[in-house]
Amino acid sequence: MSPGALLHTTLIYVVLIQWAQCCVPSTIQAQVPVEVQAGYVVSKVNVGDCGRKTFYFSTCDPDFTVLPDGTIVTVRLTRVTPEGKSFCVYAQDQRHHRWKVDVTLTHTEEPQPPQHKTGVLRRFRRRWSPPPIYIQENAPPPYPKDLEQIGSDSSQNQSVYYRISGPGVNMHPVGVLSCEDLSGMLRIHRPLDREEFPQLIFTARVYNKFTHKETDLPLPITVHIEDVNDNAPEFVGSLLYTVEENSKTGTVVGQINATDMDEPNTSHTKIRYILLSGTEYFSIHSFSGVISTKLPTLDREIQEKHLVTVEIRDMGGASNGLFNTATATISVTDVNDNAPTFSQTTYQTRVEENKADILVLRIPVDDKDLKGTPNWKAIFKIVKGNEKGYFKVNTDPETNEGLLYVIKPMDHEEGGHLLLELEAENEAPLVGRGGWNKASVEVTVVDEDEGPVFSPPILTLRVQENVPNGTLIGTYTAVDPETKDGKGIKYYEETDPAFWISVDENTGHLKTTNIIDRESKFVSNGMYNITVRAIDTSKKRGIGTVLIIIDDVNDNNPVITVPDHTLCEKEGELGSITLYAEDADAKPYGGPFTFELGEGADGKWKLKDAKGYSVVLQQAVALPSDNYKVPVVVKDLQGVGSEQVVNVRVCECVRSTPGEEECVALKRSAALGSWGVLAMLLALLLLLLLVLLFAFICSTEKEKIYMDDGSGGMLLKSNTEAPGEEVKADPFLMVCPSPVEAVDAQSKGQGTGLGVGLGGGLEQEALNQQNMYQENAFQTSTREYMTTDGQTNYYSSGHYGQGFYGDAGYVSYSEAFDTWRTNELYLDKKLMYFCEEEDGRYADDLLKDYGYEGEGSSVGSLDCCSQMAAEEDSMDFLDSLGPKFRLLANACTRTSQEEE
Repeated sequence: MSPGALLHTTLIYVVLIQWAQCCVPSTIQAQVPVEVQAGYVVSKVNVGDCGRKTFYFSTCDPDFTVLPDGTIVTVRLTRVTPEGKSFCVYAQDQRHHRWKVDVTLTHTEEPQPPQHKTGVLRRFRRRWSPPPIYIQENAPPPYPKDLEQIGSDSSQNQSVYYRISGPGVNMHPVGVLSCEDLSGMLRIHRPLDREEFPQLIFTARVYNKFTHKETDLPLPITVHIEDVNDNAPEFVGSLLYTVEENSKTGTVVGQINATDMDEPNTSHTKIRYILLSGTEYFSIHSFSGVISTKLPTLDREIQEKHLVTVEIRDMGGASNGLFNTATATISVTDVNDNAPTFSQTTYQTRVEENKADILVLRIPVDDKDLKGTPNWKAIFKIVKGNEKGYFKVNTDPETNEGLLYVIKPMDHEEGGHLLLELEAENEAPLVGRGGWNKASVEVTVVDEDEGPVFSPPILTLRVQENVPNGTLIGTYTAVDPETKDGKGIKYYEETDPAFWISVDENTGHLKTTNIIDRESKFVSNGMYNITVRAIDTSKKRGIGTVLIIIDDVNDNNPVITVPDHTLCEKEGELGSITLYAEDADAKPYGGPFTFELGEGADGKWKLKDAKGYSVVLQQAVALPSDNYKVPVVVKDLQGVGSEQVVNVRVCECVRSTPGEEECVALKRSAALGSWGVLAMLLALLLLLLLVLLFAFICSTEKEKIYMDDGSGGMLLKSNTEAPGEEVKADPFLMVCPSPVEAVDAQSKGQGTGLGVGLGGGLEQEALNQQNMYQENAFQTSTREYMTTDGQTNYYSSGHYGQGFYGDAGYVSYSEAFDTWRTNELYLDKKLMYFCEEEDGRYADDLLKDYGYEGEGSSVGSLDCCSQMAAEEDSMDFLDSLGPKFRLLANACTRTSQEEE
């Protein structure tokens, strides 16, 4: 380089430096109050003439801070002395050039209040000045250290001593500061941490040594703890970030946040951010900590996560700054930048004809995007070859494969080969260049032996209703789809709801078998359907449909829909009703209709306001309440119709709503009817109660009384007192008296048994005592009875052999047994007893022959046995009976065994 060029370059450099120095002011002067509150704007470092340069500001006084635009603001309450306050501000540009700005703060004297002249001159003491005190945090020993000496103007005229109090003295932190009483020297006794105590504000007082009174006003003293860089910056918040793949260069990924506990807005807290790894894809702003992409080549399919090491260092990144490191995780999110791809370009499959709703092919695809997301899920489309709608394609949600289905039966004869073209897409739009991939599918339709096919599949015929049976209305045939021949095919009816049509088995002729009625419930919109089945020689079958259109004929007359009406009487008005008609036939055999009155109207009624399908029937004259039959002739468009009778009830109505008319008489009848129904219910209930009472009476067991028949069943008189005729029979024992007879409780109060004829006037009879004497087979009994007059008598009777005797004081023998009345009464009671007891009971009263054993038999009577058996006592006495009893027992045992 020539000397001239070097000189020229040097001059330009000097000019640039001078210009740069001129754009930053070297001094700033500002006037402020004596006490400046925190947040007070002092002044501003004006760098507007420096162009687009960026400056970083700092201050040497912790009471002030400088905002990024150069504004100087107080951080805490600051007191400005009359002498003023000075501090410096540093400005640094991006090339690390640094300028110093001296800031001087002054204030005007506060106006003094007017003094009242008293004639006595007084000397006002001046305010003692506090010295500015600054100490460094965590200063090294030795301790204590002298800080500053305070002094009051009063010490010039008086002997004084000093005292301090407040934080650092007698308040937390206690014992840090002290003051020499006489000299006023302030001392610090241990190090302080600025992060814990940025400043200590305590109060100094001065006292007269002798009077111990304050000689000056209390002085607040502030000790500022100057910061040293003893805290490394710390990371704040999460270090997890996401960014889309293929993002453009400069895309913001996230911001690293950090903090430093040292004094703010100083180089101690000025953090610089540095990437130690991942610099090939990402960059970070040195002072904001914002991470951004460096290249547009991020690909999730290659690397899904990036681990980036970040260093934060204070002192603006200077080598002597404190630092920390951490690892930030950057996840690359997926975008649909990969289209699904087919594993092959052509697929083949086979399908049997006439099959539907079957899966014929699974088509795999590959997609590199994130599985399970819309970027990965495939959507398949048939873009060509499915014009007849034979196929559909779905997606398997698990495997992402395409599922090709046949949804309509295919016919080999129509085409044995089909070529489909499929396209695979994603649910999400494709990002970037390129398009969706395609593949082809070759479908082969396999031929099989099919059943007959009707041609056409649906045959339409037209027939007039009411045609005669056996009318040929058409022919419906089928052919074999392989041979195109109809030989050997048989035809049968598959469905014929009304049984109107027959199908010829060999020819397929369709003939009527019943009258076809267009108005039938089986006909819908004038059409009737049947199906025909065709079966070939291989038993294959086919189904065809015949649609029969039925032409209408005029075979129905118009009919009045509601023939019964109620006409409510209205005073001063002639009532009317509206008649509606309908015809089951269709046009032109139906409506609109014509209405006329028939013969027999007698001028009482008239028709008006005919509207085709309705007419108004009105009274021509006032009619009394009664039932009337009105003949009305209704005809269709062809003039076909008949006379119909309309029943009209004219009455006074309790409700005249159209269609809900109700006559007064009917209302009353209904009221009477409800009472009648109630009466019937009450009668039915009474009848039910009677039935229950009758059932209760019949189910109750009748009370019975037992009567002793002392006669032993003998009805004939006997005057023989000695033994009677000898009976030719086997030996037998004497029969005990007959058991007590049972009669119904209704016969209580009358004499029974042998005493029936003897005591007709008795009201009650009670058996009190019965004694039997068995000497020589002589038996006797005694009865107590009560007469109607209340007297009690006794009656004794007995018999010897076949003889009978009685108590003469009660009644004579002949009066008891010689009267037919006595026998009649006794027989009546016995007959009543036979009717009420079981059938075998009467056998006990038949006469039996017994052998006579003579008098003085060594064997006693067996009456005692009967009594003991009746009383269910012990049977041990049978062992002591004589040999004749054993003979009788053996005879009875043989008889019983023979009967069995």
